[in-house]
Amino acid sequence: MENTNTYNRMPLIGDPAPAFTAVTTQGTINFPQDYKGKWVILFSHPADFTPVCTTEFMTFATMADEFKALNTELVGLSVDSLYAHIAWLRKIQELEWKGMKDVEVKFPLIEDIRMEVANKYGMIQPAQSNTQAVRAVFVIDPKGIIRTILYYPISTGRNFDELKRIIQALQKADKDNVATPADWRPGDDVIVPTAGSCGTAKERMESTDDDMYCLDWFLCFRREKKA
Repeated sequence: MENTNTYNRMPLIGDPAPAFTAVTTQGTINFPQDYKGKWVILFSHPADFTPVCTTEFMTFATMADEFKALNTELVGLSVDSLYAHIAWLRKIQELEWKGMKDVEVKFPLIEDIRMEVANKYGMIQPAQSNTQAVRAVFVIDPKGIIRTILYYPISTGRNFDELKRIIQALQKADKDNVATPADWRPGDDVIVPTAGSCGTAKERMESTDDDMYCLDWFLCFRREKKA
């Protein structure tokens, strides 16, 4: 049977998040308007009542308060029906895994039977499946701009510590006009913007500022003050 689905160009980092209105397990949402002023992790999963997805939802729900503390909301999506979503989330509350039990998923899970939202975000990838979304993650900032995109294959569960770290790193970069080095964690030293002139580069290399140190003119760090 010929596949007649239309696949849109995947939005890119720096693009406005494609807008949509959708029915969810927490009522109708208008996205991203309803989340103005907040960070959002919009993520897709292949299907309800699947094992990897179940472990992911238990983990996300357990960490929901940690994300809220970072002014970050969670929004999930799959191409299943609202009734399948409700039945699955109720079943999740009966399960126990890695110390997580009686887990209530309070964030919205989008019903996307027609794949309209999934196609807007490039979540349907035919080489994986024509009927299930891959494990996509879009981090969207308070202005509705896409700041990070992650894609996982259907078989691989996501790293939720990394999702939290990404939010922390983006917020740090925005707040202090810095970059974060490899494996950065809150409290680690940060990278200051590269010198824009020979004079600035020379000043930095000769600087006696205790708060900054350079490995070379193009790689300078700012020490973070320990609490």
